[in-house]
Amino acid sequence: MSLKVIGAGLGRTGTLSLKMALEQLGFEKCYHMEEFIRNPSTVGEWEKAQRNKPANWDLVFEGYESAVDFPVCSYYKELMEKYPEAKVILTVRDPEKWYDSASSTILKFNPPLGMVLGWVFTYPFLKKTRDHMRMGLHNQKMLKNAFRNAKDRGSTIEDFNRHNEEVKAYVPEERLLVYEVKQGWEPLCNFLGVDIPDSPFPRSNIREDFREWLISLFKQ
Repeated sequence: MSLKVIGAGLGRTGTLSLKMALEQLGFEKCYHMEEFIRNPSTVGEWEKAQRNKPANWDLVFEGYESAVDFPVCSYYKELMEKYPEAKVILTVRDPEKWYDSASSTILKFNPPLGMVLGWVFTYPFLKKTRDHMRMGLHNQKMLKNAFRNAKDRGSTIEDFNRHNEEVKAYVPEERLLVYEVKQGWEPLCNFLGVDIPDSPFPRSNIREDFREWLISLFKQ
């Protein structure tokens, strides 16, 4: 199975809603950071990509037809090369609102002490714990590469805008959709060449419960 859709939009741009929409449209399963957390066994491939070494993307995306959010958006160029028929969706939103959301969620998550102690005690015995800790280091490096100083509003918004402009410049126009999830089904379905569903566009906003949601994923 090959990826048919690659999400190049950064986290907190409606990527979870897009994941749900793509799966509803038949592009399932859709890989998202929550998939990485639930099953971190392919962390070694992401580490290779981070070191600019060839990764086994077919292994990472086995059983998936689409992929969005971090860490996918950090490697959209490599994935475009691997899957030349895949279409690219750049999810965007107002930069100021994006920072308000990201700074209170993905840019500040600290696991509770109990979870950290659990990892320390189970590290020698559970491969999943070791993979989760490797995943955490990978993600920290990924965010540092994406944002010069996540605590600084101005520079982080500049980095956000720069990423979006780089995607627009890199991806051929016929292969790219610049998309806000508030636009709903029509532009997405037209781009993908599928029928527009009768059901409402899925909406997911976990900002208020982000920490609890993320912790629950690690426990699954």
